[in-house]
Amino acid sequence: MPPAPVDHESRREDVSQAVWRVLAAKGFGGLTLRAVAAEMDVSTGLLMHYFPTKRALVVHALELLEKSSAERPRRARPREGLAALRAVLLDFLPIGRENTARNRIWVSSWDLALADQGLHADQAERYVRIRAAVRPHLEAAVALGELPAAADLDQLATMAVAFVHGLVVQALFDPKRFPPKAQTAAVDRFLDALRTSDAAESEHPPALLTRTATRRSASRTSDGRSAPG
Repeated sequence: MPPAPVDHESRREDVSQAVWRVLAAKGFGGLTLRAVAAEMDVSTGLLMHYFPTKRALVVHALELLEKSSAERPRRARPREGLAALRAVLLDFLPIGRENTARNRIWVSSWDLALADQGLHADQAERYVRIRAAVRPHLEAAVALGELPAAADLDQLATMAVAFVHGLVVQALFDPKRFPPKAQTAAVDRFLDALRTSDAAESEHPPALLTRTATRRSASRTSDGRSAPG
């Protein structure tokens, strides 16, 4: 009696779910053909029909991660401009169990991306897409008068993405210092700095440096020398 035909689409979905479970438990550092095969309770040889190499498995895992990120629940956009940008930035952060797990997986993938030219290029392109998604909210902010008309929106999009991803990393490594309330407050301070200054018109936004500059000025003596710290 001939063997029953294999439903390859169904099997590939089973593989994808197993890959995701391994990622959630071990990150990219623990993603191996052997680990996924063990998760599925199948042989490594069978798994290699779908992913002949570790790199093919990693590429598939990154595709799953990007799909998960694109389909994640998002906050309602209350209105255009900086209010909408606030919601976008908060959606990036490790607030809540699922977003925290997803961010941990993303961060664990960076080491592989830095070491592989193709994956490196893919990750760089992801950042291009993220900055492009942020820019329309900045354009709306200019139209609403929340940012100056001369704002360098490409630079501000770069700043916003750099800020939020830096906050992601700090929150993952030091969650006690950066609970959800602290993350939200940091986003609000960042946006307030844009809203209340001419930061967007300068290559080095002064509002983001105001407190630092004030502290430095206060630490100087009247003859211009730095006071002892």
